[in-house]
Parts: sequence; structure tokens; C-alpha cells
Amino acid sequence: MNTFRRTLLTFASALLFLVAAPVAVQAQVPVGEQAPNFTLPDTDGEQHSLSDFEGKYVVLEWLNFGCPYVGKHYGSGNMQQLQETYTDKGVVWLSIVSSAEGKQGYYPPEEMKAQKKKHNGNMTAILMDPSGEVGRTYGAKVTPHMYVINPEGELVYKGGIDDKPTTDEADIESAKNYVKNALNQAMNGEEVSPQTAEPYGCTVKYAAR
Repeated sequence: MNTFRRTLLTFASALLFLVAAPVAVQAQVPVGEQAPNFTLPDTDGEQHSLSDFEGKYVVLEWLNFGCPYVGKHYGSGNMQQLQETYTDKGVVWLSIVSSAEGKQGYYPPEEMKAQKKKHNGNMTAILMDPSGEVGRTYGAKVTPHMYVINPEGELVYKGGIDDKPTTDEADIESAKNYVKNALNQAMNGEEVSPQTAEPYGCTVKYAAR
């Protein structure tokens, strides 16, 4: 292998690591404490506040349809099935896009609506956070980064969707789904365990500060 090719492969490997490596759970929103309130518009311009859903379970899913890790869960139908299963049980599922305008994952509202239809999304709403303010408040680092909030407004789980940090759809069947686990335990009156797990995916494409 010549030196130039070896250099390219080394650079590509390093870049893949930066994008794909699991990111340690952040501490901005400690599990067991009140989840910060926020207000964001959906793709129709309607405003949604977390406080609107007091008394309900809420899932926050950080979303970027251009990310292959998100593609794993939408391409397989896994994410849509989770959304349908739990919204049918009264859970509010909010998919938040914190990609800045002009960066991967951002679409204008009308185009985002088309993306939701294209991917057969069953979320309650897609919320637009191009400033990244809400994402940074919650410490969202990757897509998908998942949070579960109980009816009292307390955060009961944050982290990865499951324990298989790959883009391979075949891994979903054998994975432990932490979001399903947290919702089932909480809704059955049990203590959620684990309460945190390393999130994995593509870095959130925040606006520069």
C-alpha cells in the first residue's frame, strides 16, 4: 500500500470515529429531576410546550433523516413501530430537529413534512429547533438521542435507543431497546433501569456559536 493511500485510509478511519463513536451521556439534565420546559414550532407552525403535556409520558427523539444511524431505525421500521405502539398508549412522541439551517438534517417546514411522510413517521410532531437552544439545554449530542419523561415531568431515561451502536438493521432484533424498557417499567410502576446509557449516532449539526 503506498503512502498516499495509507494516509487517506487513516484519515477516513479517524473521521468515521469522530462521527460514529458513542458519546458519553451529558449531565445538563440529570435523571430524576424536572425536565426543562421549552416551546418549539412544529412543521405547521403550531407551538408546542413541554408543559402542555403534563400528566402524560413524553418521549423526546433527536432526529436527522440524513444520518445513517437514524436510517437504521427508520429504514427497518423500528422507530415508527415504537412511535405507533406508545402513542396508541397515550404517550406523546416529539421528534426534535436541532440541525442548523443549511446543515445535514435541516429541511424547511414544508419539506420536513414531506420527509415525515416519506419515512412513514408516527411521531406526535416534528419540532423545529434550528437555533439548537433546546438541544443544547438537554445535552443532545447525537441522532438519535432519546429522552423519556414521566407524567410528573421528571426525566426517567436519557441516552441511546438501544445497546447496538451500529448502522446494521440486522442488529435491531437482538438489541435491548432502552426506550421500550424505560416506558414499560415506568408505566408498570417500576423503577427504570438503566436510567442512562451511552447514546450513539451522528453528531447533532448545531449552528456555530
